Amino acid sequence: MIVAGFGVRASVTLTSLRGLLGTAQVDALAVVSDKADHPALVALSHDLQKPLHRIALDALATNRAQTPAPRQPQRYGRFSVAEAAALAAAGPGSILIQSRITAPDGTATMALAQGQTA
Repeated sequence: MIVAGFGVRASVTLTSLRGLLGTAQVDALAVVSDKADHPALVALSHDLQKPLHRIALDALATNRAQTPAPRQPQRYGRFSVAEAAALAAAGPGSILIQSRITAPDGTATMALAQGQTA
């Protein structure tokens, strides 16, 4: 299973999210729960017909994320929320296969994790 984890700002667009995803083939999407109702994420999940996993703050895999994120809100921890969400959704033993990348407009980040969870 491959999960695309996202970190998003309020101004993110579907175009930005699609640009980050590119041609990656994913089985699911993941985002911290307080961002899961963002219209661009909901639209991406619907368009791709892939589930959008809502990751609770206390379930983020921040201990396994690799990329420091000093400018994100403190409630998400000090490492990439995109990486932490992807790893959490992909399950125990999952690994990053794409560390955090940032959309050119700066409104979103994405990381890919691979795991055994279905």
